[in-house]
Amino acid sequence: MSYKEAVEYMNAQLPMFHRVGAAAYKANLDNTLALCSILGDPQNNFKCIHIAGTNGKGSVAHMISSILQQKGVRVGLYTSPHLKDFRERIRVNGKKISKAYVPSFISKHMEEFETLSPSFFELSVAMAFQYFREQHVHVAIVEVGMGGRLDSTNIITPLLSVITNISLDHMQFLGDTPVKIAQEKAGIIKPGVPILIGERQDAIDAVFKKQARQMKSEITFASDHFSVVKIRNWGRKAIHLNVDAFKDEAIFIKKIPCPLGGDYQMKNLVTVLGICDELNKQDFGITEEHIKKGIRYSAVRTGLKGRWQVLNLKPLTICDTGHNEAGILEVVSQIENVTYDKLHFVFGTVSDKDPGLILKHLPVKATYYFCKADIPRGMDADSLKLNAEEYKLKGKSFKSVEKAYEAAKLSAGPDDLIFVGGSTFVVGEVV
Repeated sequence: MSYKEAVEYMNAQLPMFHRVGAAAYKANLDNTLALCSILGDPQNNFKCIHIAGTNGKGSVAHMISSILQQKGVRVGLYTSPHLKDFRERIRVNGKKISKAYVPSFISKHMEEFETLSPSFFELSVAMAFQYFREQHVHVAIVEVGMGGRLDSTNIITPLLSVITNISLDHMQFLGDTPVKIAQEKAGIIKPGVPILIGERQDAIDAVFKKQARQMKSEITFASDHFSVVKIRNWGRKAIHLNVDAFKDEAIFIKKIPCPLGGDYQMKNLVTVLGICDELNKQDFGITEEHIKKGIRYSAVRTGLKGRWQVLNLKPLTICDTGHNEAGILEVVSQIENVTYDKLHFVFGTVSDKDPGLILKHLPVKATYYFCKADIPRGMDADSLKLNAEEYKLKGKSFKSVEKAYEAAKLSAGPDDLIFVGGSTFVVGEVV
């Protein structure tokens, strides 16, 4: 079995939520536990940090991975979904899982695994944990796929649990209110394991406090102790952040260069600083130098893409994976701070979410290029266009992301802005 055949097998035989939606969702951990049992429970062979949240968990995971690498720790990183290549999900010290390992793992265990009818995500998690064990990682950074309580990653007992923030997303599975979603994400809080919440949100703080109290876990809110202020954007070939960090209102670290240009990363940096502080309570010895260099080189070291990523300068072309209401609000806010002549918006979304939650926030003064990512779950471009017209958004529909993007590039002048987003999968086709 080749790597290509292995990925085709996984796509064809194993339902993947990010591609097909509800058909791949399993509301229990039974399969993941069974898969890992067959492998000898590899998740018990390394330390880990568990990161949940509606937005920002991927960026936080990558930055913490880079900081620990800077310190000399051998780090496993599990994230989802991938943009281009399945191997993006599983990394050790920033290097993707080898092409040889994926088909070898599937071929070796296929017969046993097929009796369980696992999902794509369940199998991916089991593969990641086995790979981390075989690679002798010291610490694995494990990003929750969706929710928390019933997510396949939730079979681990981490050194630290982290929840970045809560907003409305995946409501058909997690609940239709922030409180219900918070309750699902609070399911990653383990007995006696410290829990760090990235930002305070008055409506849901009590949910986390209650769960932490029941689990006898120490709870900390990073935003109570840390704050980040933008000094400026820097860099000619990309839009980067330069920030000062404060701890308990006193200057903590001056001039932290961050390669991720979105202003929303300042919230994520607060969470990252909180994680470093919590790990130092466990004698990790993370220094200011580890933090500054770890953040500065996080993108190149861990392969993070699609977060306010500059694709071109003339015209300025930016993509971002923000795809729920809170994420789109951050994106639109940042677009408003960019100077341009005309805005060209390449936009696609998925069919199992209410598009109105996003469309109502998009700028009316723009030309839209509606498209469908190459996944079954993608919303038909013509249907998306009709929905958008209800919100006075004007444009044309295209049969593919590629055609929409090409049309935007042909139409845009050198001083215009092209933005590509609405869905992780739309972004995945242009980066």
